Amino acid sequence: MHRQQIVILGTGGTIAGRAESASDNVGYTAAQVGVDQLVAAIPALAEAGPVLTEQVAQIDSKDMGFAVWARLAARVNHFLAQPDVKGIVITHGTDTIEETAYFLHAVCRPAKPVVLTCAMRPSTALVPDGPQNLLDAMAVARHPDAAGVVLVCAGTVHGAVDVQKVHTYKLDAFSSGDAGPLGHVEEGALRMSRNWPSVPVDPVGVAIKTVSELAEPDRWPRVEVVMSHAGASGAVVQALQAQGVQGLVVAGTGNGSLHQDLEAALLQAQAAGVRVVRATRCPNGRVLPAPKDKIPDSQGLSPVKARIALMLRLMAPA
Repeated sequence: MHRQQIVILGTGGTIAGRAESASDNVGYTAAQVGVDQLVAAIPALAEAGPVLTEQVAQIDSKDMGFAVWARLAARVNHFLAQPDVKGIVITHGTDTIEETAYFLHAVCRPAKPVVLTCAMRPSTALVPDGPQNLLDAMAVARHPDAAGVVLVCAGTVHGAVDVQKVHTYKLDAFSSGDAGPLGHVEEGALRMSRNWPSVPVDPVGVAIKTVSELAEPDRWPRVEVVMSHAGASGAVVQALQAQGVQGLVVAGTGNGSLHQDLEAALLQAQAAGVRVVRATRCPNGRVLPAPKDKIPDSQGLSPVKARIALMLRLMAPA
C-alpha cells in the first residue's frame, strides 16, 4: 500500500541558522541552511516514510511579513488538496511562529495536520535542538488522528490559538497558558492531553475561504499594536491615526485596563472610524468584558493574534 507523504516547507529561522563557533547559541545568523540540507542531516526522517521538501522562504522570522504569509498559505492550501499528502511540516523561526500559526489556522482552516516547528539553537550548535524538534513534528504530522494547525517544540504540542513564546533563551520556550498543551511527543510516540484543535468555522467573521481571495500583500489593512503602561499618553495613537491606520489593538494592563489618557485617544480614534480591540499584556488569562466597556475585547486572543484577526476582518467584504 502506498504511504501518504509529508511535505516539509522551509521558511528559515534559527533552525536553519549558522554560527562561527559551535559554542555560540546567540551570535548566529538565521536562515542560512536550506530545508533540503536540514532533512538530509536527519536520516531517520526519510526512514519513516516519503517526504517532499520545498523552500518557501529563507528569512529570520523577526522579519516575517505579509508577502511570505500569502505565499506560505498558498503552498499549504496547494499541498493540503493533494490526496497523497498526509500532512505538512513547516520549519520557522521562533520569534513570530505563533503569529504564522494563527494566520494559517484562520485562513487555511486545515482538516489535515499543519505542524510548525523551530529551534532555539542554530544548526551549528554543539547540541542543536532543531533535529529533534523536526523529528517530533514529523511524528505528529504522521499521526493518524492529527488535524489542524499546531506547533511542536521541545517535545510539546501546542494549539495555534493558545501558543505563545514565553522565554528568550531556554529550549522549551513556548506555553499554551491556561489552556495547556495538546500533548507531548515521547520517543517518537504522541501522547495527547486534550483534543486536536477544531477546524475554525468563520473564526474572525470573514468570508475568506482560500488564500486567492486575500488582497495583494501591499494592500493589506494597516493594524498596529500599542501598549498601556504607567504614564501612557495618547500621542502614539494620534500619530498612527494621522498616518491613516485602520485598526489598533491595545495591550492593556491586567483585565485589559487602560491608562485614562491612552483610553481617551483610543475612543477618539474609534469614533473617527478606526477599529479598536482591547487585549491584555498578561501572558495568561483573557480579558473578561463588562457591560460598561466601550472598546471590544479580543475574545481571548493575545495582542499579536488579535492584530491578525482584526486585519482579516478589515479585509472581509462589507
